[in-house]
Amino acid sequence: MTDCLFCKIVSRDVPAEIVREGERVVAFRDINPQAPTHVLVIPKDHHPTVAELADADAGLLGEVLGEAHRVAEDEGVADGGYRVVFNTGAQAGQTVFHVHAHILGGRGLNWPPG
Repeated sequence: MTDCLFCKIVSRDVPAEIVREGERVVAFRDINPQAPTHVLVIPKDHHPTVAELADADAGLLGEVLGEAHRVAEDEGVADGGYRVVFNTGAQAGQTVFHVHAHILGGRGLNWPPG
């Protein structure tokens, strides 16, 4: 997808601070962090939402979640707790329509999230 920001990060046409990368997923720091640890994990293949990824390739969704946990471990927030968030659709706050998991940690995360 030529106009997708995250596809451009995958292809290295747009710079990002990549913290982990596998064969099918990549993790990079959010440019507008909402917590001391705020990393996005995305599949390299373009899928607009988590629902569409789940329907298309549940195994890849599992890889995204596994990578989310490895990011939390690498960032030192796995033991204290972290949040994994998928915003799905515009009404839920999704602004880039390439599925991405937000990994948030390093501070108290209140509930409900708002």
